[in-house]
Amino acid sequence: MTLAIDATDLVKEYDDVRALDGLSLSVEAGEFFGLLGPNGAGKTTFINTLVGLVRKTGGEVTVFGNDVEDDYRAVRDSIGLAPQEFNVDRFFPIREVLMHKAGYHGVSEEEAGRRADEALSLVGIYDKRHTRFDWLSGGMKRRLLLARAIVTEPDLLILDEPTAGVDVQLRHDLWEIINRLNDEGTTILLTTHYIEEAERLCDRVAIMDAGRKVTVATPDELMERGTDTITVELRDPPTAAPPIGAEVADVEEVSMEGGRLVARANRGGRTAPRLLNALEARGHEILDIEISRTSLEEVFVELTEGREQGSEQGVPVAGEAR
Repeated sequence: MTLAIDATDLVKEYDDVRALDGLSLSVEAGEFFGLLGPNGAGKTTFINTLVGLVRKTGGEVTVFGNDVEDDYRAVRDSIGLAPQEFNVDRFFPIREVLMHKAGYHGVSEEEAGRRADEALSLVGIYDKRHTRFDWLSGGMKRRLLLARAIVTEPDLLILDEPTAGVDVQLRHDLWEIINRLNDEGTTILLTTHYIEEAERLCDRVAIMDAGRKVTVATPDELMERGTDTITVELRDPPTAAPPIGAEVADVEEVSMEGGRLVARANRGGRTAPRLLNALEARGHEILDIEISRTSLEEVFVELTEGREQGSEQGVPVAGEAR
């Protein structure tokens, strides 16, 4: 297994802040990997450590086997970064911006021009190639950041909140472009506050909080940790919920709401048949059933809030890096 990113016990300390606190994290080559966490979790510090904007205090981190400090040239040549903030030279036409970026990485002028045209075409703003950055709309500026990140043809593409503040159509356009790049073999590291984005795009997701790793799993595995809702419509609903919670494994709570039986359960899809069997054994006739799965957002909130409560009580959360 080839690792695109391999961080072990990574620490970054500022005067009064420990932004990264023993972070250990690995991303496989070719993977689409999501990095989630509340503001201040350490996501941007981790990215800045990878690209050389921040020097680590301790620990080790490599990109495709190259140390981010000892082999920084190889690391920077292998990474393309689309940051959250606009940091583009405003006074050059955007095609020249991309050519300058490619030139910094040793690409010849002729090849840089070809790559610039290709990148601008891919993100859909080739017709604006002679336009200055200042004259672009907000959505076009987001597209340009992606084009600049890919003009060097990186092996690792890092996207820091790439769809922040854009409209729904542009978000879906960017998703399509990013997915295509990943399908072609580019490893992608994505940070986002849009849980739907991570759920839809990522192979695996790491949840960070306070500079530490809380957990790493696929979106489906994370959602399996949540609690689903099973709503059952009965022909003659009882006034009080039957005591079937103790009879059916994984059912946490049963109540009557608006004449319907509502059960909160782990693995709702697997639990529902056992719940229906228990109801029928008690003589209830089932008219309809609906299963509402937990969302990744709900699991994210539970994990980060639970970690804060555990930390206050001096109890580490399972799976967090210590």
